[in-house]
Amino acid sequence: MRVRVLGSAAGGGSPQWNCACPPCRDARRTGRNRTQDTVAVSGDGTAWFLLNAGPDIRSQILATPELAPGPGLRDTPLRGVLLTTAELDHTIGLLSLREAVRLTVHATPAVSAALQTAFPLRSMLAQYTDLDWREMPERLELDGGLIVDRLTVGAKRPRYATGTPGEGWVSALRLSDRRTGSSFVYATCLPVWTDAFDAFVDGAAEVLLDGTFATDDELTVMTGRPGSAAGMGHLPIVDSRPHAARHPGTRFRYGHLNNTNAMAGDDVVSDGTDIF
Repeated sequence: MRVRVLGSAAGGGSPQWNCACPPCRDARRTGRNRTQDTVAVSGDGTAWFLLNAGPDIRSQILATPELAPGPGLRDTPLRGVLLTTAELDHTIGLLSLREAVRLTVHATPAVSAALQTAFPLRSMLAQYTDLDWREMPERLELDGGLIVDRLTVGAKRPRYATGTPGEGWVSALRLSDRRTGSSFVYATCLPVWTDAFDAFVDGAAEVLLDGTFATDDELTVMTGRPGSAAGMGHLPIVDSRPHAARHPGTRFRYGHLNNTNAMAGDDVVSDGTDIF
């Protein structure tokens, strides 16, 4: 199994274009930029799938040799996209994939409905490509020997979809290699660590966790704006680390960092990090 982090930032990237908080100033000074959260996975190194499609997807694909087209004129190793939320920073990049001859997207019914009614992304895409939009069950098999298990972890709707009914708004994914049994969990939007999530990560080799905020009050401390990590649907790193420590056989790393989050270290991923 191959897992590469294409983008490691939350919505807006880092530095955020209109922010002069200390981490954004430091990112501009050092050139250590982060693009928005998207991960590429493959079971055989040939058939690749995207976990979400952020606004920076075009530049991320161009920076990843494994995702280059060929040998045919329109051949591409990208076989599809799995959406874990309906948020704009996880879905708007689908519009940049409209040149595809065929585009396969997997999403829960709630996410699919939001992207059809509240924001008609599906209808727009269907005008440009052969769009194969599929419901994402709790388990599916993908080309290349990957098995995907899905767990609903949150009920937060995007702002544009306020009032839209449904469940399964925020998902965590566990991808397992059919040949080796090795598994990877993607949970970059995690509002709370439940017993169900604890069981979901148990035995995984690697987990990419929600690293949006270091602490619950980070946004207010850094920018003076009201708001908490919990109120925005994110479990802060300081609260998830004790849970992760109860799984010593699993390596936990953090992605989806907000522009206000200055954390760094071996357990914080960057753009281009190879997890497997």
